[in-house]
Amino acid sequence: MRRSGSFARQVLLVRVGRRRPQSSAGSTVVVPAHYESVTDDEIESLLPVSPAPAGAAVSGGPIPLLPGEHTPARRAMFALVNACTLSSLTLGLLAIFLAMRGDVRAGAVCLVACVAFDGLDGALARRFGVVSPFGAQMDSLADMCSFGLAAPVVVYASLAGTVPTAAAAAGCTLVAGCAAIRLARFNVSPKDGRFFCGVPTTMVAAVLAVGVLIELPLSGPAQLAGVALLAFAMVSSFPYAKIGRLFRLPPWLWLLPVVGALVDPRLTFAAIVVGYLLSGPVLWLRHRHAA
Repeated sequence: MRRSGSFARQVLLVRVGRRRPQSSAGSTVVVPAHYESVTDDEIESLLPVSPAPAGAAVSGGPIPLLPGEHTPARRAMFALVNACTLSSLTLGLLAIFLAMRGDVRAGAVCLVACVAFDGLDGALARRFGVVSPFGAQMDSLADMCSFGLAAPVVVYASLAGTVPTAAAAAGCTLVAGCAAIRLARFNVSPKDGRFFCGVPTTMVAAVLAVGVLIELPLSGPAQLAGVALLAFAMVSSFPYAKIGRLFRLPPWLWLLPVVGALVDPRLTFAAIVVGYLLSGPVLWLRHRHAA
């Protein structure tokens, strides 16, 4: 240590000198010999502050799971909302078990039910005023199970025999990783009432499930490419319109998919998915030019 070092550095310098016991911490402070005149108070003011001892009481008490009044009616509604969340998680696990048995279509049906329960729990929480941080965390964990894990497993089972196993595993792992990133980013990002930042995991899982159910007439590599595209769309920064804004579209635009579904439902479904995926970059370019 340099001779011109600060007083604090020289006090902490370990060398032969005077030793002073510290009764409060049970330790010994070594002081250089040429600082015999330094008082105990000056030395203690330079020592690091120890953290609170283990077992110390934390003020404030536990945080309630349900904010606000704990009336029987609100408790019942809170329990109902979380039951919907747990139902989504349970159906996600069931989808995995069914896919492992080779019953891919039944697993896809469970995923569609997961999407329904995922939308129901949020709607009920807002309707009855029982929105809570606990519910938000529960919903995020259930989404990761149902849409980040179950959906890729179902897709992996549906791709069996059409693409190499390693390629299918890589594509489905990509979906799981991107879903985790999308959910974590959503939890820490400010909320926009108009647009999603990237395609939601719920929507991606719904697209994958319906694609399995209707058996899109695509080759294995084409399906795998679509899976990878959906995965990257989840973690993109493109703005995608929320469902509420889509309902405000002109009525004649809603007639097109209805008529198309009567003619060729598979082609219509693919066109809707591609159109929605392309809407993100288009909106991004419009906002960039407007700025």
